[in-house]
Amino acid sequence: MTTSRRPVAGVTRRSALLLIASAAAAPAFAVDAAQVPAAFPHRQMTLIVPFSAGGPVDVLGRLLAQEYQTRSGVAAIVENKTGGAGNIGIEVVRKAAPDGATLLLIPAGNLTINPTLMADLPFNVERDFAPVTMLASAPNVFGVSPKLGVTTIAQLIEKAKSKKLSYGTPGVGSQLHLAMELFKEKAGVDILHVPYRGSSQALGDLLGDHIDILSTNVPAVLSAIKGKLVVPLAMTTAERSPLLPDVPTLAESGIAGIDVTSWYGMLAPKGVPDDVRDALYTVTKSVLEQPVMQEKLTAQGLTVQTEAPEAFAARIRRETEMWAKVIKARHITIQ
Repeated sequence: MTTSRRPVAGVTRRSALLLIASAAAAPAFAVDAAQVPAAFPHRQMTLIVPFSAGGPVDVLGRLLAQEYQTRSGVAAIVENKTGGAGNIGIEVVRKAAPDGATLLLIPAGNLTINPTLMADLPFNVERDFAPVTMLASAPNVFGVSPKLGVTTIAQLIEKAKSKKLSYGTPGVGSQLHLAMELFKEKAGVDILHVPYRGSSQALGDLLGDHIDILSTNVPAVLSAIKGKLVVPLAMTTAERSPLLPDVPTLAESGIAGIDVTSWYGMLAPKGVPDDVRDALYTVTKSVLEQPVMQEKLTAQGLTVQTEAPEAFAARIRRETEMWAKVIKARHITIQ
């Protein structure tokens, strides 16, 4: 089945653009410049977002750029270098000077899934990049059409054993695709995958009764859930989402061993000095932990979640190994 890899949409384009506009107009979060570490970059900073404006990494980038400039007095901009499923923007950062002034903001899948899924990638995450920090995460959910007549995971499994069902995702190799493949394996059911170019297209086909199940980010489907157009069955994450506190996790529903969260991170070119990397982490963590920043991102369905460089690097390695096993075991390919 042929498809192109697209980043999972964590926020709607309209709400994201409104947030970007409000960020540009809003006063910055006042912080004494003396609190910025001396190793923080001293020349113009460029945050490379390898996807178009309006997505979660773009929102994060513009909010961070505003704060970097306010706190350090150094100009900071966002550049959207689109194309190649994110690879064009990634290459820009790979080739940049390792001084911390050029940074990559990227979804998890490009770091942990694509290295196995795409054999001809021009980069190697561990060889070419220095992880700085995880930035934020977005919860994922399995939802169904009310017409399917199921309200729990147990009921879905029973239905899948007696009827051929289909599920939609934002594309082959997306975390949402692999989450459902893990579920199928653990539940012992066979459900047909129908890949789309984004969560909105998949949601449209669910509402149009062309597919039975949707594996997606909560923000992309929240309004449909509130409107009773989609029945949420379970979260793919370890904990329930505050956006849907009544929806159980897969573990609570009897399917243990699945914890899939969409997340977004920051990397610098390999060779960036440790003190510069640590300064970037310290300032970024401070920015994201501001209550007003958390409120802005929570409103978009994003949860601030930072990790120190070593822990973030370990996460990337761990999830890369996990997804490689799933991809190979399920014979998932992009054609």
